[in-house]
Amino acid sequence: MQITPVEVAETLAMVEQQNLDIRTITLGLNLRGCVSDDVHVLANKVYDRMTTAAEKLVPTAEQLEREYGIPIVNKRISVTPIAELCAALTTEDVSPIAAAMDKAGKEVGVDFIGGFSALVHKGATAADHKLMNSIPDALATTDRVCSSVNVGSTRAGINMDAVLKMAQIIRKTAEATADRDCIGAGKLVVFCNAVEDNPFMAGAFHGSGEADAVVNVGVSGPGVVRAVLAAMPKDADITSIAEAIKATAFKITRAGELMAREASTRLGVSQGILDLSLAPTPAEGDSVAEILEAIGVGTCGGPGTTAALALLNDAVKKGGVMASSSVGGLSGAFIPVSEDAGMIRAAEAGALSLEKLEAMTCVCSVGLDMIAIPGDTTVETICGIIADECAIGMINNKTTAVRIIPAIGKSVGDRLDFGGLLGYAPVMPVNQYAGKVFAHRGGRIPAPLNSLKN
Repeated sequence: MQITPVEVAETLAMVEQQNLDIRTITLGLNLRGCVSDDVHVLANKVYDRMTTAAEKLVPTAEQLEREYGIPIVNKRISVTPIAELCAALTTEDVSPIAAAMDKAGKEVGVDFIGGFSALVHKGATAADHKLMNSIPDALATTDRVCSSVNVGSTRAGINMDAVLKMAQIIRKTAEATADRDCIGAGKLVVFCNAVEDNPFMAGAFHGSGEADAVVNVGVSGPGVVRAVLAAMPKDADITSIAEAIKATAFKITRAGELMAREASTRLGVSQGILDLSLAPTPAEGDSVAEILEAIGVGTCGGPGTTAALALLNDAVKKGGVMASSSVGGLSGAFIPVSEDAGMIRAAEAGALSLEKLEAMTCVCSVGLDMIAIPGDTTVETICGIIADECAIGMINNKTTAVRIIPAIGKSVGDRLDFGGLLGYAPVMPVNQYAGKVFAHRGGRIPAPLNSLKN
C-alpha cells in the first residue's frame, strides 16, 4: 500500500503532540559462521561480523529521522543465541563473547545488543549451561548486552530445572551489579514461548529460521492512543473505544511500515517484521497505565484493569495487522513498571500489586516486566514467580516473560533508579509463602493437551 500525503501530515502531528516514535530499528544478524573451539577467536569473529554488518545502521536510522521527522529512539542489534555457538568451546566462561558484543555495539553506536541467550525449554546442553553460568559476569561487565533464556513452551512444557537455575542467576546478576542499582537483572529476561523476531530488549535474539541479516522495527505510540481516548466523550460505549484504538493502531503501524521499508532498502538487507507494541516510557503521557485509566479504570490495578487491557491489546493487534503484511514480534501492549509513569504511580499508591500484574499478563503482550522486589526475596520465591508466569504462557499459547530485579540491600518502600528509558522502580511487596519443596523438585512440567495440534 502507498503512504499518502495525508497520512504523513497526520503522523507528523502525532510526533509533535503525542510522543509517537519508532522505538527501535533492530538489525538481526546470523553469527553461526563465527564458531570456533577457542573462545577468544570466536569473540573476535563476533566483533568483526557485527561491526562490518552494522556499520551503516545508525547513520541510516539518523538519516531517516531527518527525512521523515519521526524520532527513532533506539538502534539495536540482535544476534544468534550465543549458546548455539558454544558447543565446541573447551572453556567454561563464555563472557568474553559478551565483551566482544559490547565492544562492537559501542563501535557502531547502537544502544543495546540482544542475544546472549539460550533456548532450554525442553532440555539444556553443556553449551547452554556455560551460557547461563556466564550471565552474571557478562551483564556485570558490559553496558549494552542483554540476555534472555527461554525455559518453556506450549509444545514442550516447562523445564523446571532451568527455572530454578535462572532464579539463582537472576539473584547472582543483581548481586553482581548491586552498586549500580542491580541493573544487570534489568537486562535479563526469562521467557516462555519466546519469539525469534522480537526487536525489543532485553529479549531480542535472531532466530534459526531467519535470513543472514534482517531489519525488524518496533513502533510505539501509547501517547497517541491515550490522547485519542481522552478526547472521546465520557459516555462513549466500549465498542466505540475499541474502534478508536483500532483505527489509531492502524495509523501508527503505517508510520512504522514506511520506516521499515526504507531502512531495509537502504541497508540492503531483508525486511523482517513490524512489531506494534505500545511500549511506554517514563515521560508524562506516554503511558499504557494512563490509556487504561482513559478507558475508565479509576487507577491502574483497580477492578476492571485486566478487562481494559484485554480490550486494548486486541484492538491494537486488529488495527496493526490491517496496516502491514509483516506485523509480528510481540505486537500489543507492554506493562513494564519502571518504564511507565502511570504504572509507577499506581504501584506507589498500592493500587497495583504483583498479583494484579500477573493477572494482567494473561491478556497483554509479555509478562512481569521491570519489577523491583525486596533484596531478601528467596530463590525459591523467584522460581515460583517464573514458573507461574511460564504456566500462563504455556497454557494460553502466548509469549510470557519475567524480568524482575531483586533490589539487593533494599526493601519495600525503597526504589531502584536506572535512568533513561528504563526509568525507576519502586520496590514492591512479594508473597513470601513459596516454600522450598516445589522449586527443588526439578523435572519438566509436561506440555498441555492443547499442544497436540497435528
